[in-house]
Amino acid sequence: MWRCLIFLISVGLCYVGVAQPSKMIVRSPQPQQYNSPVLKCPVFTKIDFHKRAIGIKFGDPVAISYKYNETRHWAFVTELGKSTSGLYNKYYREAFNKSYLPDSLSRNQSVRYLSHQTLSDWFVEFKLLYQAELSQLINGLNLFAGVGSQWRNTNIRYSYIYEGIDSKGNQQTKTGTTDQSRFTYGLSVVSGLEYSAFSLPVSAFLEVEYFTDGLIDTGYQRFQGGVGLRYNF
Repeated sequence: MWRCLIFLISVGLCYVGVAQPSKMIVRSPQPQQYNSPVLKCPVFTKIDFHKRAIGIKFGDPVAISYKYNETRHWAFVTELGKSTSGLYNKYYREAFNKSYLPDSLSRNQSVRYLSHQTLSDWFVEFKLLYQAELSQLINGLNLFAGVGSQWRNTNIRYSYIYEGIDSKGNQQTKTGTTDQSRFTYGLSVVSGLEYSAFSLPVSAFLEVEYFTDGLIDTGYQRFQGGVGLRYNF
């Protein structure tokens, strides 16, 4: 009997709990807020640190440029490309008279430079750079300087005029060509600026190099440089 009574009480309590209406919480509507658009200048964009970058450099030489940032201050750069041979016309013309004239010419014979054609002029360079941030001036602007080793291989076809007297005493004048290969290497000193505060992972750079020949024309010195873009990743 008492078990039936307990069962009826339990069912009644459950019924009351289910039948009791739940309380609804009514919140007053909040006014909708709209954010006004904000224009941000790329100069003040936060710059992420990227380990690697690859791109192209225009100038002397034109090259594919790969950069590896070991830290924010130290970086390695490898460049592979082609020298702007038109800037070396005077140098290659003088090189013919200084290096490629035959040693067996007699007093009645002469060889004169006529023209030259650069068949190929490739180079590879490795550079170690130190970078200093110039964020107090412009966020994302870096000043860099470093040293490098440059290796060059140039193939030139020279045209010349030969004048001489043959065995019969007749004057001869004829033209000819000769192909010459110039392989050399040397040290370079580089300095420049790099700006990487774009919304895209792209950096722009400008640099000037001072190259000195250490093999084929010891003491030869020349300024080089260019501008370029790299994709950072």
